[in-house]
Amino acid sequence: QVKLVESGGGSVQAGGSLRLSCAVYGYTYSNPCMGWFRQGPGKEREGVASLNSDGNTRYADSVKGRFTISQDNAETTLYLQMNSLKPEDTAMYYCATGPGSACVQPLDVAGYNVWGRGTQVTVSS
Repeated sequence: QVKLVESGGGSVQAGGSLRLSCAVYGYTYSNPCMGWFRQGPGKEREGVASLNSDGNTRYADSVKGRFTISQDNAETTLYLQMNSLKPEDTAMYYCATGPGSACVQPLDVAGYNVWGRGTQVTVSS
């Protein structure tokens, strides 16, 4: 049974950087779709970045040019490098995985079925 555990969140001033990690334990899909999502207070959960088994990435318009999704060669850890952080990036960040079909619409919550518990990112001005 797969388990996802996020880490790396914290508090940072606007313009700073953070690197989130998502450790993957146990078996997962053979050709998984991996994603990072976030949810701020009073807001819906939204897709931030995704990575499919072919190495293709997708980013929300709000983070393009600032965030980078990647994974290690063993596919045991998923990363989200966040640069030039803004106060509006403040949210609980979740990693998630699903079957390859989830990456047909890679930033949609509905396609993912395994979720971590989240790590908090707070950006102050």
